[in-house]
Amino acid sequence: MTRDLRVARNRALLTFVLAGLMCGTFTVRIPALSDKLGMSEASVGVVLLAWGVGALVTMQAMRGVMARAGSRAVLRVGAPLTAASLAGVAFAPSVPWLIAAAAVFGMAFGAVDIAMNAQGSTVERAFGRPLMNGMHAGWCVGAMAAGALGTVAITTGVSFSANLVAVAVVSAPMAFLLSRGYLPDPAAHTPSGERARRRVPPVVYLLGVIAFCAFMVEGAVADWNGLFLRDTVGAPEAVAALGYPIFEAGMLAARLAGDRLRLRIGTRRLIILSGLGTAVAFALVIATSSALVAVPGMLLIGVAVATVSPMAISLAGSATATPGPAIAQTGAMGYAGLLLGPVVIGFLSHAATLRTALGVAVVLGVLIAVAARFLPRGPAVAEITPIPERRAEPVKLAA
Repeated sequence: MTRDLRVARNRALLTFVLAGLMCGTFTVRIPALSDKLGMSEASVGVVLLAWGVGALVTMQAMRGVMARAGSRAVLRVGAPLTAASLAGVAFAPSVPWLIAAAAVFGMAFGAVDIAMNAQGSTVERAFGRPLMNGMHAGWCVGAMAAGALGTVAITTGVSFSANLVAVAVVSAPMAFLLSRGYLPDPAAHTPSGERARRRVPPVVYLLGVIAFCAFMVEGAVADWNGLFLRDTVGAPEAVAALGYPIFEAGMLAARLAGDRLRLRIGTRRLIILSGLGTAVAFALVIATSSALVAVPGMLLIGVAVATVSPMAISLAGSATATPGPAIAQTGAMGYAGLLLGPVVIGFLSHAATLRTALGVAVVLGVLIAVAARFLPRGPAVAEITPIPERRAEPVKLAA
């Protein structure tokens, strides 16, 4: 392992941390944002929808951009722009302006999300072993740091705007500095035609289905676990509030161990086990009426589902010569699940009960396991296509 590769790995990991920090800061301070502009719950929903649709539109459009420019160039522009657009959200003077600012923030973040995963895939292929779960663990660290900083800001009376601007001011130069250690995407500048570089094999769409199911489970937990624990299980509000942090802790622990586990048992088998584990854990949670079972059950769900989306993205990045377009396709399909999941749960809970609606997550876990059976067999190392040495370029490090 050369020093250049270690630098590239560390800077890719820190990019995930930084993205988690910026996105998490926006999410954590939503109640303060609502108070600042006197927004109703419906207005908050429209703002979140604008952010999500903006991200999804950009992700879907990234196939061509990634084929032409590569992840390094996109991150150099997109990450500082994400920080700047976060500051734009902070200064929005009215709800219409806020909706527009949230859409711009979502669009910039969508580009960063695809590009940082493509960069992670490039680093992973340069190493020749699994690293993507560890990268996504960095996202969890950034999101948890945003929660901690947000709590400190609330406790000390720091305003919503000041909190977001402070994070943006720190993040913009940090993003620029990190970009000086990225690896070039393999085949990003080969003489092959643009159409060939944009084409993705059918397995990428299968991986997109797996990512869709995993992200839909994550979205269901993020948006509905608190209400389920409080209103259905009957947990006190303070106890119900622990559900999501416990779920994130399970995600972090699983992702820290995920790359080693993937090497040991193989990606296909691990995704199958994760899907079945998600189904069993969610079935346990929605079947109980005890908070003593349901709250720790959130930890089990986090552990079970955490490695699915990083492995799907990793396999997509290795499915073609250039990882960007394939990751853009898989990422866009996955993110659609993150947006759609809470909406589907909401409609079903209105038609039946929240307990019944969350049964969708059990079905999604089974679908993950079934879809994974159609993936190629083999150990994780064989599934990560090394970058051809003739295409490697030296990494120019910051002084």
